[in-house]
Amino acid sequence: MSELKDKIRADLKTSMKAKEKERTGTIRMLLAAIQAEETTGAKHEVSDEDILKVVAREIKKRRESAEIYAANDRQELADAELAEVAVLEEYQPAQLDDAALTELVDAAVAHVAAEQGVAVGEVSMKQMGQVMKAATAAAAGQADGKRLSAAVKDRLSS
Repeated sequence: MSELKDKIRADLKTSMKAKEKERTGTIRMLLAAIQAEETTGAKHEVSDEDILKVVAREIKKRRESAEIYAANDRQELADAELAEVAVLEEYQPAQLDDAALTELVDAAVAHVAAEQGVAVGEVSMKQMGQVMKAATAAAAGQADGKRLSAAVKDRLSS
């Protein structure tokens, strides 16, 4: 069993003992999402990397829901979704700051330029998919996809 999954289960026990209802519910939901990931297709044990992808997906769902609730004047529901995001973020690696994100995108652009045998300045929006693929792999869960995409677009359009 992966270390991250063990940590999540231990946190569930701790939150149940402390009678933290919202935290317990959020962790249970995360474990259910992980179990669903394990049972899709051929049954397999998920790695820490797979669990981080599940966590990122669940965070994205919660943020989108919170935006919709806030737009429809349901702030109490938006706050509940954001509280779940806060719990889920505990299981993600530390997020990159803006300087590190820019450095990562520059490295991804240089990688794509080297692969195609062109100068770094010649990489354009046409290669955005390739740059995003390299940047996403390098970020390894340390940057939200939306933030990463915005940084790549900014870098390629300049």
